Amino acid sequence: MSAQLGFDALLSSADQINANRQVERESAHLPGAMEEALPFYRALIERHHAAMLAGDAAAVLECHREAHRLAEKLNGYEPGIIADEDAPGCVLDRETRAPDGAVPLWGQSGSFEITVGTMRARIRIDGLFGIASGYFVWPGFDARVVDLDQPFISETGYRSFLGISGALEPGHTPDSFAAAVVEAHVRRELKGCLLTIKPEYRR
Repeated sequence: MSAQLGFDALLSSADQINANRQVERESAHLPGAMEEALPFYRALIERHHAAMLAGDAAAVLECHREAHRLAEKLNGYEPGIIADEDAPGCVLDRETRAPDGAVPLWGQSGSFEITVGTMRARIRIDGLFGIASGYFVWPGFDARVVDLDQPFISETGYRSFLGISGALEPGHTPDSFAAAVVEAHVRRELKGCLLTIKPEYRR
């Protein structure tokens, strides 16, 4: 039995070594230092943006994979690429974030306002390292109330939209996408009726 366990351990170790070598081969073309990684990542965002506008889902997902491979290489192929603010994924995201108020490129995180009907909302949208990135082509985002004395899509003044599925629609920009999702939520889930912000959240 002990000999069998030893053999299993050797096989497991060999599998891990082979897996690590495969990852290193796939990442050989990627920068290994943050100084070189940032311009590479900015170009990757631009490539991702073009793929989103074109409705090319395969290219979009490949950009997600490339971003994660880059962060993994910068992290020494260890887990935790977005573990804290100094993790490679977080640094890449933060250093390429769109200016506050400006609509970001697809794949770039940012915060901006939209108007749906008469309702204003502050949108904070994920970049390439957002939740479920690589599984969904559409990024997650959250919406926060701007006018506390006006009806909103939730009584708390906050609503997140994660795991958005559906085929890509060419031509959408992050602001038009967020507006379309919020509008659909109001129409389908709220039956066209916005909600009054509860007093305890009007601060």
